[in-house]
Amino acid sequence: MCVGVMGTALASPLYPLYQAQWGLRTSTLTQLFVVYMFGAMASLLFLGRATQRFGFLPVLRIGLFTMTGGVLLSMLSNGPGLFAVSRTLIGLASGMITTSSAIGLVRVARSADPKRTSAAITVIMTLGFGMGPLLGGLMAQIAPWPLRSAYLPTLLMGALACHALFKVRAIPRHHAPANLPQGWSLWLPRLALPADLRLRRYFWLGAAGAFSSFGLFSLYASLAPSFMQKLLPWSGPLVGGLSIATILFLSAGVQLAARPFANKQIVLVSACAMVAANLVLLATNELGSPLLFAASVLVTALAHGLANVGGMAVIQKICTDAERPTILASYLVVGYLGTIVPILAVGWLTDLIGLTHALDVFTVVMALLSAAIATLVWRTPPLLVAPGLPPA
Repeated sequence: MCVGVMGTALASPLYPLYQAQWGLRTSTLTQLFVVYMFGAMASLLFLGRATQRFGFLPVLRIGLFTMTGGVLLSMLSNGPGLFAVSRTLIGLASGMITTSSAIGLVRVARSADPKRTSAAITVIMTLGFGMGPLLGGLMAQIAPWPLRSAYLPTLLMGALACHALFKVRAIPRHHAPANLPQGWSLWLPRLALPADLRLRRYFWLGAAGAFSSFGLFSLYASLAPSFMQKLLPWSGPLVGGLSIATILFLSAGVQLAARPFANKQIVLVSACAMVAANLVLLATNELGSPLLFAASVLVTALAHGLANVGGMAVIQKICTDAERPTILASYLVVGYLGTIVPILAVGWLTDLIGLTHALDVFTVVMALLSAAIATLVWRTPPLLVAPGLPPA
């Protein structure tokens, strides 16, 4: 799982290098970033039930091979077209790996505490997402041919993990559920909202928080290395990779620390933290202060972690076991849209009015959205009992 998701954000600290080498506009750069999310959404929508049908280990093997192939293709890319193909493959593989490996960990750890297993999954995934840009940025900073050498650690570990997966033999035989769709219907997307209309308000509040948190993090992942050049006295791939990894590592810690608190408290504080994160980033963009930038990274990590754990907790509480796969897919689609729509808008605005003004527009709009979410959460009563589940 950890190695499999390393390739997802690996290219983030390299985008300024690609922009300079290929002469790309900022809008093209953001398009290259979000094409990965289209691959991830396609995997979620069309391959979501593959693990139930074939078992987690075959899907994990295919996903890891696809991820390693996508990383290799990224390393060999000599233009934006081939690079976009490689990022799409990495997105497809990411969806397969995160789903199948999470199901696999739950299955082989049946005797463990479910909360501890869930926490382990969160930490492992976040470590993988953060290690990719950190190692990639380090290699690009210190090694020759940065757009080639940056991919070597992830490529080598991916090859080793692929080899290791074929050494695994002691896995119980998989039996597909009897009610699983057959034929082409297995691959058709299934999205749904809670059947109880009273619960849809909770779904949309959790999903809106995911939209805003995914959008803010994606801004750092796609454009932070570009706008950091005017904010910090030092720059380079390592600085960009380190900032992205810091957000992810701190986010994982926040998610673990926030678990004992009530869902409404978590979602409300996450929305308020998202307002603060956008306003601090706005001030950073205007004043160019390194200290403000460091503060924006810390507050963004807090908001991102709380939004993730709060949104997932809401989904767990409003769903029955039968509803959970389709409602979770709907929740993730809304979150993924947060990584696509705002980032494409920033890229387009940057070409039109410049990066500084585009960031101002982004932070103001996202702060207003988060303030509206916080207001609605404050006015929404806590959800104490979920349908078909015991009192929480």
